[in-house]
Amino acid sequence: MSYPSDLTDSEWKILEPLVKQGKMGRPREHSTREILDAIFYIVKGGNQWRMMPKDFPPWKTVYDYFYRWKKNGFWDAIHDELRSQCRKQVGKEETPSAAIIDSQSVKTVQKGGSVVMTQVKKQRVVSAT
Repeated sequence: MSYPSDLTDSEWKILEPLVKQGKMGRPREHSTREILDAIFYIVKGGNQWRMMPKDFPPWKTVYDYFYRWKKNGFWDAIHDELRSQCRKQVGKEETPSAAIIDSQSVKTVQKGGSVVMTQVKKQRVVSAT
C-alpha cells in the first residue's frame, strides 16, 4: 500500500546515495526506503509510533532507526547536504553566509489581565475569612 507521505521515485533517487548502507554489519531486514517511508508517515501525520500500519516495518524497528539517526546527527547531515545541493542548483554558494532570525511578540492577555485576576483572588481570600 502507498501513502501520501511515501517518497516518490525522484525523491528516493536524491536520498538513496545519502543513506547508502556500508558493507559492514549484517544486512538489513527492511530497506532503508521502507524505514524512511514509515518515519515520514509518522512525522507528517503526527501519529503515534505504536499506531503505525502493519504494512510498514515493525514500529520498534522504525523508532530505533529514527532515534539512532537523530542521536548520531544523520538527520542534520541529510539536511545540510540537501541544502547544499539546492543552493548549488540555483547558482549560490553551498553554505549560506548569513542567517536572519525573526521573532514576533504576541500579547496573550488584555491590558490589566493579570492585575485584575490578582485583585479577584485577594477579594476571594478576604471574603472567605
